[in-house]
Amino acid sequence: VKLLEWAAGKGEKWDAAIVGEPTNPDTLGDMIKIGRRGSISGSVTVNGRQGHAAYPQLADNPVRGLVSLVDALLHPVFDKGTKDFQPTNLEVTSIDVGNPATNVIPAKATATFNIRFNDTWTAETIQAEIHNRLDQAAGRKKYRPGKKAPVDYELVWRNRPSHVFLTRDERLIDTLSSSVKATVGRKPALSTSGGTSDARFIKDYCPVVEFGLVGQTMHMVDERVALADLETLTGIYQRFIEDWFGQDRAVG
Repeated sequence: VKLLEWAAGKGEKWDAAIVGEPTNPDTLGDMIKIGRRGSISGSVTVNGRQGHAAYPQLADNPVRGLVSLVDALLHPVFDKGTKDFQPTNLEVTSIDVGNPATNVIPAKATATFNIRFNDTWTAETIQAEIHNRLDQAAGRKKYRPGKKAPVDYELVWRNRPSHVFLTRDERLIDTLSSSVKATVGRKPALSTSGGTSDARFIKDYCPVVEFGLVGQTMHMVDERVALADLETLTGIYQRFIEDWFGQDRAVG
């Protein structure tokens, strides 16, 4: 990001970019990514009152409150997807009470979550939706019978959000698609599936798409790629460069 900011500050401009992410699910040439869902993460901590599990009336079990809040985060679904994007999805990635004792009600409980959101939402509107869901759930008594006060919770957003984007540059997409087809013999699908990538940093400076190797072992133990795919991918990039600048010469 700093390099892009520095170069842009010097007056540099870019026509287009290809990010070499492992975009292909099974075989080289399967897929070009033309956009990505946004991503945002947060944590919600419920404050309770520690006590003995045999005397719950003397305590306030934060796990019960957290269950109510997590249920509200997961239901109902956020949307059913759009023309270009998968449905928005929230995954609870961690639940922690820091309590090894089986007969002690803990003092607090925390859940972390990650949301992948489509173009139905912005980072601001999805945050507002989460706040609204938690506020409504805090007053429900389903998991907290006998408790008059609402759930005492704290919501913290982690890091800065990644915003949803879609590349509509037909020249970039068509040239890369043609280069892939000319090299491997089939036209790649255009997709916005999967997680975020470094393309999110480039989208504000020029049109960007993603195409790279097969991603079946990414981030796994013994991550690997086929050497033949490296050679084929090099050929695709070479064909793209020739076609892209060949178009420039033809126009000139």
